Amino acid sequence: MSKRRSSNNVLKLIPLGGVGEIGKNMFVLQYGEECVIIDAGLKFPDESMLGVDIVIPDITYLTENKFNILGVVLTHGHEDHIGALPFILDELNLPVYGTRLTLGLLEAKLREHPGIKPRMTEINPDHNLILSDNFKLSFFRTNHSIPDSVGIAIETPGGLIVTTGDFKFDQTPVDGRITEYHKLAELGQKGVIAALIDSTNADRPGYTLSEKEVGNSINEIFRIAQSRIILATFASNIHRIQQVVDAAVRYDRKICVVGRSIVNSVEISTELGYLKIPDGVLIDIDKVKGIKPEKMALITTGSQGEPMSALTRISQSEHRQVSVQPGDTVIIAATPIPGNEKLVARTVNNLFQLKADVIYRPISGVHVSGHASEEEIKLMINLLRPKYLIPFHGEFRQMAACTKLAQGLGIPEDNIFMVKPGTVMEFADNRGRIAGSVPAGRILVDGFGVGDVGEVVIRDRQILSEDGIVIIVLAVDPEKGTLLAGPEIITRGFVYVRESVDLLESAKESLMRTLNKINGGELQEWNKVKARVRDAASSFFYEHTGRRPMIMPIIVDVPPKGNGVH
Repeated sequence: MSKRRSSNNVLKLIPLGGVGEIGKNMFVLQYGEECVIIDAGLKFPDESMLGVDIVIPDITYLTENKFNILGVVLTHGHEDHIGALPFILDELNLPVYGTRLTLGLLEAKLREHPGIKPRMTEINPDHNLILSDNFKLSFFRTNHSIPDSVGIAIETPGGLIVTTGDFKFDQTPVDGRITEYHKLAELGQKGVIAALIDSTNADRPGYTLSEKEVGNSINEIFRIAQSRIILATFASNIHRIQQVVDAAVRYDRKICVVGRSIVNSVEISTELGYLKIPDGVLIDIDKVKGIKPEKMALITTGSQGEPMSALTRISQSEHRQVSVQPGDTVIIAATPIPGNEKLVARTVNNLFQLKADVIYRPISGVHVSGHASEEEIKLMINLLRPKYLIPFHGEFRQMAACTKLAQGLGIPEDNIFMVKPGTVMEFADNRGRIAGSVPAGRILVDGFGVGDVGEVVIRDRQILSEDGIVIIVLAVDPEKGTLLAGPEIITRGFVYVRESVDLLESAKESLMRTLNKINGGELQEWNKVKARVRDAASSFFYEHTGRRPMIMPIIVDVPPKGNGVH
């Protein structure tokens, strides 16, 4: 490691997300007062984030410093790489650069935020992008589970930085566009100071199968299915949707797309030429009932068991226009993202109860990953030959696996940075080091609120969901300092009141004993009274029920002078 250098002549690489987690990909390259942002993705909440819609990166470092931000450059159009942009562009007026499909998907997202209209510039892997003397970008095509994905090489005064983006090496891609191996080799010959490597599947041996293998499985299912086919996949997996369309054409079936996100994705990719659907094959959902089941196939969302997705509502018989009929073949063409296993299992169980034939196991061949496995990661490292390596887009176990792979290829352990969001890495004079950290973390988006739901609110929601709430109401004469009425106890989600009359009466008696020990002067100090009541009630209920509900004392002051609630 090198000694400390002046921050004016070093390149800083700062991930604000995407390390130690799946999703929320975003990192900043900074040289002097100039910087470039690579990707700006969201993360979907886990089961502990009750009520939260999405999670986005904390950009405090960017908003509180007067940097000259040259723009946001996107590797591809998945939500975990572009999903946070509407919120970030609302705070930072920045130009955005991306491939044609990526910008098309972003433009559709921004329609829901009409006040945000960034300057968007299409990038082409065959052309370079010069943002300033300090940041000169070139691109290389990659294979992933969405078309138009690229990796990025950034020439800076601190050295050549390469990010692979999300990738795998697919020798038979559906669109025929293979990874540009020659560009990777050329970058390796130039000398890469640091490479960010997709480590999502670093703990999986061998190679990731080609997307065309899924096409073969889908063809076989279409060949033997005797009734209607319903296939759920990620809305952005245009290659898979294309293969479903091709199978439908081959076996003379009509196609209907169900679910807002997948409808948007199909419309955009068809308009831009990435999805090819012959005339007369795609029909509107209103016409589905007029088609014989054996001549119909539906493509829908809900492969992760999302509560409001089309397939989930179909499985619960709650969809207005689609219902499962006995004998329907339902294909879930995805594997559950960690944390979604129970949701997917619930959907599968519901579909079996409706007497559908459900194909959902990984061994069924209806899904392959879009990320490189061990051997492909080794190949990427050998082509780029970076001096320093940063695993990203993976949980820490996968980053650790990537670290071992890199060490096996001769990269010293000290040259592999397993970092967290906010870690500052500095590069200069062909050397790199960890140089502290900046504010980073997660911002929770709940409805229209961005960042107003924090850890305290989440903890309160968890308590409410687990043990409920007890509201204790007292009426007090503020001048005389006397208790006029109460305590009255109201509960929700704690106990069933009709069966807990004795418990609540005993609680009132216990609270009365506590209140009788408070003198008149103390009754005028609302915060002290609330604290005493809260402690007494909490102790009582835990002793008698073993539960810790949220305790909320409410004090009502009564005339002669004014009234109010505290």
